[in-house]
Amino acid sequence: MLHIVNKSASERSSLDSCLKLATKGSAVLLIEDAVYAATKGNPVAAKIQAAQADLKIYALGPDLAARGMAGRVLDGVNVVDYGGFVDLVAEHSNCQSWL
Repeated sequence: MLHIVNKSASERSSLDSCLKLATKGSAVLLIEDAVYAATKGNPVAAKIQAAQADLKIYALGPDLAARGMAGRVLDGVNVVDYGGFVDLVAEHSNCQSWL
């Protein structure tokens, strides 16, 4: 399953809920303000790094760039462009958006 999170972890609990309920082997795509979670020095960096043991974590590159965070991505987080976003949706039979 592909889990898509778009809200900042400091604004909503969507990311926490997603990470708790996502099953091993699932993918998590961080978009919009959720991309802050994929950057070094943020309050939830440890949660993202721990989740990488069981989940593939992706962040949307254009959203990172728009927020000035493109150079601060955590190791192991895969940065994708819009084409990569479409590929992820096509690769996974189910998508869950966390609002």
